[in-house]
Amino acid sequence: MRRTDRLFEIIQSFKGGQLVLGKQLAARFGVSLRTIYRDIDTLVASGIPIRGERGVGYLLDSPIFLPPLALDKGELAALHLGMEMVARIADDAFGHSAERLLAKLGAGLDGAEPLRNLSIYINSSVSAPENLLAVRQAIENRHELEITYLSLEDKTTKRKIRPLHIEFWGKLWTCTAWCLKREGFRVFRIDRIGTCVKTGVFEPEAGKTYADYLLTIRKNRALNSRQVKDA
Repeated sequence: MRRTDRLFEIIQSFKGGQLVLGKQLAARFGVSLRTIYRDIDTLVASGIPIRGERGVGYLLDSPIFLPPLALDKGELAALHLGMEMVARIADDAFGHSAERLLAKLGAGLDGAEPLRNLSIYINSSVSAPENLLAVRQAIENRHELEITYLSLEDKTTKRKIRPLHIEFWGKLWTCTAWCLKREGFRVFRIDRIGTCVKTGVFEPEAGKTYADYLLTIRKNRALNSRQVKDA
């Protein structure tokens, strides 16, 4: 693989906001870890907003936009199936967006073999929680929220949070947020959020972003791993 192609694929690896490890990239592209470090340094020097450190992992700080790509039949089919799932389990706004995208993809999927042999069935108990759209919009617009939250012990508390990221776990939707009451990261089940009111706008702060949360998780895992080895 040419280096320019590898650099492009490395950028693609950061989509979705996930933490990416250097050793994972090295294994994927069949190059040394030192080569990946040089590639990351090159991308950062060219203006790509990658943040992180060697041995911990890397994240893309903000989205970047690449030129349109031509998709083959398999890629179109995979996108189609993904949008079917979104339409069934996400909030109404996302669902309508997924349906519009499905309509746009329809012409390109004529005769796509993968779709003939694969069906998706969603458990009827899986549905979008009431406040999913409100939390999602708060993340997009950087709105602080004042919420009431029912804990697993059935205790209701009031929290003021900065929602950062939404996760779907197959049955449940959660929101990772910076909790102003606890002065730390917390993960809330969205189906247990009661009232949900916008209280203001916040700006990202160092140490309080979703990227910081993922880096903290990674560092804690590395520390625990070292403690186990030293025990």
